[in-house]
Amino acid sequence: MPSIVEQVPHTERQLGETEVSYFLPSRESGVNDMYLHLGCRAPSHLVERPRVSVVWAILRVRHPLLASRVRMNDYNDITFLYNGPSSIPEAIASADQSLEYRNQSKDGQNYDFLICATHFLGDGMALHQFANDFFSLLGSPSSEDDLRRNLKADLLARVQDKAPTLPSAMEERIPRIAARVDFNQTQQKLIGGHTFPRNSRGLRHTIVPTISIDAENTKKILENCKRRGVSVSSALFAICNIAWARTSHPTNFELPTMMYSALNMRPNLLANKALNDSYWFLAIGYFNVVLPSFLPRQGSVSNTFWRRAYSAKIQSSKAAKSPMSVSRCREMAKERGVKARMWAKEDDDKAMGIIPPPPTIVPASAGSSKPKIPSAALMGLSLLGNLDGIYKHSAFPSIKLHTLTTGSRQRAGGMLLFSYTFVEKLWNNFEEEAVKNFWENVISAIHEFLLR
Repeated sequence: MPSIVEQVPHTERQLGETEVSYFLPSRESGVNDMYLHLGCRAPSHLVERPRVSVVWAILRVRHPLLASRVRMNDYNDITFLYNGPSSIPEAIASADQSLEYRNQSKDGQNYDFLICATHFLGDGMALHQFANDFFSLLGSPSSEDDLRRNLKADLLARVQDKAPTLPSAMEERIPRIAARVDFNQTQQKLIGGHTFPRNSRGLRHTIVPTISIDAENTKKILENCKRRGVSVSSALFAICNIAWARTSHPTNFELPTMMYSALNMRPNLLANKALNDSYWFLAIGYFNVVLPSFLPRQGSVSNTFWRRAYSAKIQSSKAAKSPMSVSRCREMAKERGVKARMWAKEDDDKAMGIIPPPPTIVPASAGSSKPKIPSAALMGLSLLGNLDGIYKHSAFPSIKLHTLTTGSRQRAGGMLLFSYTFVEKLWNNFEEEAVKNFWENVISAIHEFLLR
């Protein structure tokens, strides 16, 4: 009799330009890799390893990029590969292999979860939605057998009864509009002449100072911002701007300070059947906020702060609501992809001892050269907003989340401020390296302007 060869459920697709721009630099030391730490109190039976493994297996089937691997043939041929599990035991065993348990506390009711993911798989919104779904399954009244039945149903629907699919790249799901001229004109307006002192020598060392503002003071901050017609996110751009001016006492105050932040592109994406209901994919663009770098010699610094917060609001709103935001996102993705490939090749050549050729000097045309305008960003802000709108605490009443810390691994000298509201508290994280004075000025400015 002829033998029957069982086919492994398989699918693959090329990485999009934005995904490539995150994948290539992550190869060496995990640059941009995301983490999410959640502390909670829970009954021990809900967090036992077999139960966690089943929940993790369910979510890996629902979101196949989490169970995919990457094959890189060359800088222009990088592919996601997904082999779906053929059985429940295989799905659970595969999920369990990517779990790690540690016993570091004598408190049997307090647990810490650390969820890690590469940034080319998804963004912060995907990470937090995943955490909510994870705890909703983990803290549900379903028994482990019930969860296994859920896993079986997902396997049948997504892997076994039909060919598995992967979410399409963001660039495939945004309208194709030719707008290179608009993109170039927009980029020329981005002027920034300030950066933190950087020292790339030696090992990278990252620490994450975190402040938590209690519920009462968080309410006060929200009221102060609302009264002045700005959001907390806009106010934080101004906080960093004032803190930098007080830290650096810049001599080149004629150049403004520029900061960047991510722009959620999910509302702009076209419907895609291959996506199914997976939210694990990367869908972000970027925008910049440019503010003066000096402080007034006379008059109220408080008035200056609120004017700059309002300016940040206007700039952020224009970036998000612009009819050209989608086309700018596509052009930025192309540019990031090109630069990522160029830098990756330079790094790979350096690691192999290949000496790069000397740069080609192109003589400038008489009368046509223009001085290069600096466009350096001081830092990035990741403004996650009110995460209590994502975490449905009522869906897992037996699990009491009390702490949330999130971030992404930065390059040496990289600066990224996270701000979010969680369990009715405002949290600020700053990944810092030798920026103690700036951080102290950030905290001081929060108390001076937002808590008065």
